[in-house]
Amino acid sequence: MEAGSNPSAVSPPWRILHVEASCGWGGQEIRTLTEARGLIGRGHELLLLAPEEAHILRNAPQYGVPAQATPLGKKSLSALWAMRKQLLRFAPHIVVSHSSVDSWLAAVAVRTLAPRPPLLRLRHVSTTVGQDPLTRWLYSKGCDHLVTTGEALKSRLHSENGVAPDHMTSIPTGIDLERFHPGDKSAARHALGLPETAPIVGIVATLRNWKGHVYLFQAMAELIREEPSRHLLVVGDGPQRANLQRLAAELGLTERLIMPGNREDVPLWLQAMDLFVLPSYAEEGVPQALMQAMATGLPVISTPIGSIGELVIAEQTGLLVPPKQSDALASAIRRLLEHPEQRQQLGEGALHHAREHCGLERMLDRMEALFHRLIVPATGSR
Repeated sequence: MEAGSNPSAVSPPWRILHVEASCGWGGQEIRTLTEARGLIGRGHELLLLAPEEAHILRNAPQYGVPAQATPLGKKSLSALWAMRKQLLRFAPHIVVSHSSVDSWLAAVAVRTLAPRPPLLRLRHVSTTVGQDPLTRWLYSKGCDHLVTTGEALKSRLHSENGVAPDHMTSIPTGIDLERFHPGDKSAARHALGLPETAPIVGIVATLRNWKGHVYLFQAMAELIREEPSRHLLVVGDGPQRANLQRLAAELGLTERLIMPGNREDVPLWLQAMDLFVLPSYAEEGVPQALMQAMATGLPVISTPIGSIGELVIAEQTGLLVPPKQSDALASAIRRLLEHPEQRQQLGEGALHHAREHCGLERMLDRMEALFHRLIVPATGSR
């Protein structure tokens, strides 16, 4: 029997196959595993396919997500055959793809099956999409539906790539509001060995170019020269770590810079901050770190990249500054450090917005509703 050929399976639980060719680790991969874990908790059967060298494959067991190494790193006949074999073996009711290569392989592989499971493509970031005919086909015809992590990404795909609005749904990533919540700042700093009275500006992000750490370092160098008690807390790791450490030394930041690397206890580090900054200049959807900071009750400063503006509403839930402008960033940080009443007001606005719009259950509800919309007509027609 071919994949997804159970004609009685028109309602949950469903078999959901996620395919991910990315070997990196960041918000996209974390959302995939978080969503998968949530859907498993709701009774669905789920399998993740990823290359053997992918971080998401190694991290899947920590999330309780079944995963199998599959050679999806390149568009090739062998990769296509490997995906088709997995489709036949798992017999999914729906296939969910996340990156370019896995989406191409899945779009072709499902078309070799009769009947075929629907393909749902997730678009996590705001990177420019090619406008060649094949890419247009992949986005408009190759997948049965497209999910973006924000309305701005959806609008851009429509205006620049001609994808029909009714072919897309915006479903922002959800976070665990029981895990990310306001806490006792003094207790958090004591537990982490941080200075208890110093102003601490923080960021939680993979150390990649487009996250804008360089501009934050430049801004903080100016602010620390003005007031040496200020500290910069950088949580996360990545390919730019050595470069950022060198920059910190050049700027005279080293003694006021705290870089603990990747941490599992992120909520505690957020609770220790006075202010959260994410100066990204590219490739963002709706960053999970911003939602986590807001759910902790922190005032946030960011840039209007991707769908960040849907989360950081200027003067209500945070401040927005132009990307790649360290002077503007320094001014915004200075303003909030020097005006605690504004920090409190924005932090309260951020917390309210996060609780209303950023919960994990909200994301899972919307994904399940979309699965139902795609799966039931497909199974009901058999």
